[in-house]
Amino acid sequence: MSKSDLKINSKIPEGQLAEKWTNYKTHQKLVNPANKRRLDVIVVGTGLAGASAAASLAELGFKVKNFTIQDSPRRAHSIAAQGGINAAKNYPNDGDSVYRLFYDTIKGGDYRAREANVYRLAEVSNSIIDQCVAQGVPFAREYGGLLDNRSFGGAQVSRTFYARGQTGQQLLLGAYQALMRQVHNGGVELHTRTELVDIVIVDGKARGIIARDLVTGKLHRHFGHAVVLATGGYGNTFFLSTNAMGSNGSAAIKAYHKGALFANPCYAQIHPTCIPVHGEFQSKLTLMSESLRNDGRIWVPKKKEDAEAIRAGRLKPTQIAEDDRDYYLERRYPAFGNLVPRDVASRAAKERCDAGFGVNATGLAVYLDFKEAIERLGRKVIEERYGNLFQMYEKITDENPYETPMMIYPAIHYTMGGIWVDYELQTTIPGLFCCGEANFSDHGANRLGASALMQGLADGYFVLPYTIQNYLADDIRTPRMDPDKQPEFAEAEAGVTKRFEKLLAIKGARSVDSIHKELGIIMWDFVGMARNKDGLKQAVEKIDAIRKEFWTNVRIPGNTDGMNVELEKASRLADFIEIGSLMARDAYNREESCGGHFREEYQTEEGEALRQDDKFSYVSCWKYAGDGQEPELVKEPLDYEFVKRAQRNYK
Repeated sequence: MSKSDLKINSKIPEGQLAEKWTNYKTHQKLVNPANKRRLDVIVVGTGLAGASAAASLAELGFKVKNFTIQDSPRRAHSIAAQGGINAAKNYPNDGDSVYRLFYDTIKGGDYRAREANVYRLAEVSNSIIDQCVAQGVPFAREYGGLLDNRSFGGAQVSRTFYARGQTGQQLLLGAYQALMRQVHNGGVELHTRTELVDIVIVDGKARGIIARDLVTGKLHRHFGHAVVLATGGYGNTFFLSTNAMGSNGSAAIKAYHKGALFANPCYAQIHPTCIPVHGEFQSKLTLMSESLRNDGRIWVPKKKEDAEAIRAGRLKPTQIAEDDRDYYLERRYPAFGNLVPRDVASRAAKERCDAGFGVNATGLAVYLDFKEAIERLGRKVIEERYGNLFQMYEKITDENPYETPMMIYPAIHYTMGGIWVDYELQTTIPGLFCCGEANFSDHGANRLGASALMQGLADGYFVLPYTIQNYLADDIRTPRMDPDKQPEFAEAEAGVTKRFEKLLAIKGARSVDSIHKELGIIMWDFVGMARNKDGLKQAVEKIDAIRKEFWTNVRIPGNTDGMNVELEKASRLADFIEIGSLMARDAYNREESCGGHFREEYQTEEGEALRQDDKFSYVSCWKYAGDGQEPELVKEPLDYEFVKRAQRNYK
């Protein structure tokens, strides 16, 4: 892995931490209303980041083209978020502040995020709540009518706004309404069932995309003065994850191939509160909201013989006496208890299960128990807070969680890594911006719960509308290009056609899913919750073998004419294989533990993540060096001016 000579500029404004965003907005370039109408912006994705960005840019007067692989923007994976969205409103008057939200986020990410970006995120968080309330998002309210808050992991205050267990759905409907208003008014041209298959670069700047109509199979060229990627994360590299089946990392890989840097790919989040795997034919995992850890207590039996009896079906959890239960998070982390950050809770569950105390037939599960909360608050209160989540759990498992403790186990959920962006959310390709989970910028090595929705809406509503103007102000004299007359568009489209023809010509013996499952097993076994040098070296070799198997033995029926789901999946799997290779290489290179990246060789005496700040206080940025070539490593130093790094302590 060679070190690149490329120098990157994060464009962090000067001044005190709390003044940087204000200073930026004060001195940024603007585009006047008449000129905005002459500028086209492409936004790929209609989740919280994409829908809010498209709606906001169109509201400003830009002409926007918005693309989604779904049949409706409402099907974006943001809809699956359950527990809530963070903001530093301090409504409960329990000591919260913008700085505390900033610090909790920096600490939760194990001091591997940019100070300036994270402070801006905390700073605009309060405006998000005002915006969403104005849109009619039905946040939960207290008896007196004020917005309610609940606790989430990694914080000792209640700052999470929520709408039962449907927060993502309600927030997405708000953004969707704002988007569709602009569609109705002509400010946004919406393209559904359409996938980005390449990015077009003209004179060094992103100037459009090649898109494939997923119904007809036809390729289309689209020009934009700027392109925004808001396409989510790459968790489905692991095959089994909490992500929707269609979630993919292909847009990020297209950007990477064109020269954008891929930052911190090894930072993948394991969510501690998921329904355990139940069989080898399973195709996805189901998340149970972290909000359940407010009132649910996590435990395993203290005695191995009790755990063994439960696994054998001779004993029920309700038969385990209180004194024989190990509430291990409360025991190990008394200050935070069940509300430790996700990476800490996940590793603790794995440790207990590896030690032989796991429950259910596989031994890979722990209990999340609401008995004490129901006795203290009454069943009606628990139903009001979590009723739809309990209903979902019962539908999937056929167990009543009001009467029997839930069984949970960690699963791949969110990816903190992504396309590298500067303070303006611009990639290393001029004119190519990236927001939401698709970029790397705000969460460091571990995202705190309820911060994904916060980042997506912060980027779309309150950051990108400012920063993209700073770029487009120099582009007002650039006329709209005709993609049919521009050679760069023709060249990009020809490249896409050649790739699809190559895939269809393989005519091997294996299905796409069988190869993807094999990749997922390698990723989970070697690049999952715990990693080590030898395992990661094996992972790189095994993924290289998977790549060869895919390109010589995959079977893709049909052709490019019309709908071809297997071709879609195959194209995305080729990109997942490349992402998996990047993740393993990045994890191998980062010889420390931090957040969701846990190297077994680097841990404290108590089994916690052990950073090496003198060696790895940087963003790992990977530069594409060509097909079959080792990627090049570029480092962005993380120099902290306002925060002192410390060993994370949630005890």
